[in-house]
Amino acid sequence: MDDRLLTIKQLAAYLNVNERTVLKLVSEGSLPGVKVGNQWRFRKAMVDAWLDDQMLGVTPRYLETPRLKLEDGSARKLLELASCFQPAHIIDLAAKTKTTVVEELATLAHGLGLVRDKTWFVGALIERENVMPSAVGNGVAFLHTLRRNPQQVTRPFMVLGRTREGVDFDALDGRPTHLLFVLGVKYDELHLPWLHKLAQMFANPDATTAALAAPDPAAVYAVLAEVERKLEPGRDQTS
Repeated sequence: MDDRLLTIKQLAAYLNVNERTVLKLVSEGSLPGVKVGNQWRFRKAMVDAWLDDQMLGVTPRYLETPRLKLEDGSARKLLELASCFQPAHIIDLAAKTKTTVVEELATLAHGLGLVRDKTWFVGALIERENVMPSAVGNGVAFLHTLRRNPQQVTRPFMVLGRTREGVDFDALDGRPTHLLFVLGVKYDELHLPWLHKLAQMFANPDATTAALAAPDPAAVYAVLAEVERKLEPGRDQTS
């Protein structure tokens, strides 16, 4: 893996775009980067994988803000945590490696009846990890499959594995990953907006710190619900 770290200026030159575009992408959570002090840094290998992901159509096209448009106006409800995530979807992980973490999270999803074939789900998640690591830094990873398979996913869902000790998940900042979200969706209409929303929710490291300090899954869920509420302060009045 090419572990060279690039500055905003170097990355802008590499991508042949202006620095403002790079800042927009990383601020929106579309481009993998990590803030060291007041400066952004980018691992070239992850940027190359991100470019490959763009060509495969599995990440948001840059300069586009993901939006879910449904004729019945139910977009907001579909994107709320409660639509696909419950306290029972949260587990304190025993696994210590990337592969065993994936297996433990897939076992949770299968045990909850969210996926039909655990072996398929493990393989699909690892396939995506081989294209581009899902750990975005700040102790958080957002796992998902490379391709949608509506026959295997019973309904859209999110599960969360938590490890206070942390696990090496090839994060951009080189630090352990503590919160590992897994998205299971049938179609891309939910996939990209959910990734965008989660990136916004965890742009501030305080959200990760609060989730790790929570004593149990119910408390973790409450922390995430509060982060979501602050992200969309008018949600309770409009939903």
